[in-house]
Amino acid sequence: MLVTTDGSTVVLGGSFDGRSTGAVRAALHAVLAQHPVVVVDLSDVDSVDVTALRLLAATSARAAREGGALVLRGCSPGLRRAVAFSPLRRPLRFERSRDESPDQTVRVD
Repeated sequence: MLVTTDGSTVVLGGSFDGRSTGAVRAALHAVLAQHPVVVVDLSDVDSVDVTALRLLAATSARAAREGGALVLRGCSPGLRRAVAFSPLRRPLRFERSRDESPDQTVRVD
């Protein structure tokens, strides 16, 4: 898994699963400490497992408690469908496209 940061954006690439959650968690917490709204770009992620989704949901809930937000960008339709039928859907926010700001999000409830 490739994890890079660019300002308030965390860019992920490869397989996002239980083996990579430690590195992703560290990056997300570091960026959240500097920016109230963090975008996680999943455009180059090949696969996501339930452990990774739990990490995103927990980090999103933490950001919300602290007055911020975690916004997911570049999610595949399959990932959106998987989240829509999951109890993890509540805390997750999705950006419609790379060209729209995090304020223009789709909440899956």
